[in-house]
Amino acid sequence: MNDYNAHTTLYDVIVIGAGHAGCEAANAAARMGTRTLLLTIDLDKTAHMSCNPSIGGPAKGHIVREVDALGGLMGRVTDQTSIQIRLLNESKGPAVQALRAQADKRLYAKVMKEMLENVPNLDLKQAMVERIVPIDTISNNGDVPSKFAVVTHTGRAYYGRTLVLTTGTFLRGRAITGEAIWGAGRAGEAPAVALGQDLASFGFPLVRLKTGTPPRIDARTIDFTQTEVQFGSTKPLYFAHYYDEEALPQPHFTGVPSSVYPQPMLDSWWPQLPCYLVHSSAEFHNIVRENIERAPMFSGVIEGVGPRYCPSIEDKITRFADKESHGMFLEPEGWHTNEVYVQGCNTSLPEDVQWSMLRTIPALRNVELMRVGYAIEYDAIATGEITADLSTKRIPGLFLAGQINGTTGYEEAAAQGLMAGINAARTVQQQPPIILRRDQAYIGVLIDDLVTKEIHEPYRMFTSRAEHRLLLRNDNADLRLTVLAGELGLVDANRVAKVEEKREQTETLLNTLRKQSIFPSEATNTQLKTFNMDPIQNKVSVDHLLRRPHIRYAQLQEMFDLPDAPKHIIEQVEIVAKYGSYIEKQQRETERVQRMENRRLPSDFDYNEIPGLRNEARHVFIRFRPATLGQASRLAGINPTDIAIVLFALERISRRSTETSEVTN
Repeated sequence: MNDYNAHTTLYDVIVIGAGHAGCEAANAAARMGTRTLLLTIDLDKTAHMSCNPSIGGPAKGHIVREVDALGGLMGRVTDQTSIQIRLLNESKGPAVQALRAQADKRLYAKVMKEMLENVPNLDLKQAMVERIVPIDTISNNGDVPSKFAVVTHTGRAYYGRTLVLTTGTFLRGRAITGEAIWGAGRAGEAPAVALGQDLASFGFPLVRLKTGTPPRIDARTIDFTQTEVQFGSTKPLYFAHYYDEEALPQPHFTGVPSSVYPQPMLDSWWPQLPCYLVHSSAEFHNIVRENIERAPMFSGVIEGVGPRYCPSIEDKITRFADKESHGMFLEPEGWHTNEVYVQGCNTSLPEDVQWSMLRTIPALRNVELMRVGYAIEYDAIATGEITADLSTKRIPGLFLAGQINGTTGYEEAAAQGLMAGINAARTVQQQPPIILRRDQAYIGVLIDDLVTKEIHEPYRMFTSRAEHRLLLRNDNADLRLTVLAGELGLVDANRVAKVEEKREQTETLLNTLRKQSIFPSEATNTQLKTFNMDPIQNKVSVDHLLRRPHIRYAQLQEMFDLPDAPKHIIEQVEIVAKYGSYIEKQQRETERVQRMENRRLPSDFDYNEIPGLRNEARHVFIRFRPATLGQASRLAGINPTDIAIVLFALERISRRSTETSEVTN
């Protein structure tokens, strides 16, 4: 390691890795006023979409909205570079409705890099990190406080007060296609071997995980007449929060898309490309079964555990043997490329098998593969090594975010990166960490799960994981989180004011509807009938009518001369009116849970000295060191009796402390 000299720079926060976690971490830390360095192997692959070039989906779309509400970048970059966007589960309730967009893969990385280059206090540098060295001080005509030295492949050392590791799939990564195995963090990029060895030498237990990608095919060799076309939304949809028409994003795409894609939506509110649905066949399945012994995940070549909810095609065909076909979406990777992603066909089967099975699909009879599918196997840190602020228990000041914590998905990585960047900056500023609650954000659910649950496979967020999901909707992420972002310096005062204005306008309009009464009469009921509404027998408020499932504000506005309001205000009013009783019930439940959640557990709590505590529970508490009683209650293997015993011990300590204080006084 080089000695500290005039060419060495001391940073408040150093972020290693510029994937989706690293970009959000660096942006957050820098915007909070700390001098930040972002190091990555290839600057041109900043926020590279190594797998599916899509953002969002159930729960994941909620996370993107929350990241934006907290001043993050993912939503805005997606809005500027999307080639298609849709609202999923539109016919269902607001708790599970979610946005999903296809992005232009190369354009997304370009726009993200441009945004980061314009963030104050942030330096971007291309380098492969070979070593991280925890240290106490660095001397240069006096002591310069620091905690870490980061040494690159050229021997250059950077020094930082805090360090955020966002290594993705690069820790001892290897790519696998059939019998072919090569070292890679992703196709074409070298793995981080030395860095993984460093972490192991610090005592971090490592686990082996696996993810996969499908083949990419040439659009010119697809028979699109034998596909089902899936169009994007015909009405404006955005991930980020915009409060003025002038602030709406403008598409970076200009010109004409590749002519190979039929039916592009160029005259809609936003230029969009369709996706195309195809299905596997019996012949497809037979080819996979005949070659199953050549599949690395079945032959024993792959050691790591893959995600259950996103299995490879060979796993799907084996596990669901009675299923005659599986749907796969052909998704363009950008406006000016012929490369198409075969969504739903993740595989590490040998290349010849990939060619054969795809050509059994009618639309792909003459298909040409541009990139073969492969599996990536990599190291992650075992469960129980991080706290709720994403710092490590072994090394203070070291934060972990993304796949290194056992997650999968761009959105989960971005959320962790954002919170790790915030808390690294807070550490430098000697401020307490920011920890989002489970009833406050999907981000809070995600991180709480990572801290309290055993992760045996790559973790993915689902709406079912959030017990308070009616409170954590797409539409109110800004109302939940943007004021906090303003306090942290992540968004400006004008944006906070817009959110508060939204809150006030919503409440004002709701009060107007609650106060305006409608009386039963022949004329009123005739008017209601014209809108397919049931007649009323007693006096009701307009708010009461809006509670009916299929009634919209626009209908009532026409009937009863209601005031005009912006679209996002009307959306809030309709949701609160229709789901108000359910929302209030969840809020009461969260208040009850919060009383337990707020009971802090001392970091040095001696669980060995608690009488009556089961040995299994004692072991779990010592390993995870929960920060609160609420966290403790969610640990695997912990039952209500264990919590009662810990609570009793906690209160006994509190009473002794009070008695000692009174005697002293």
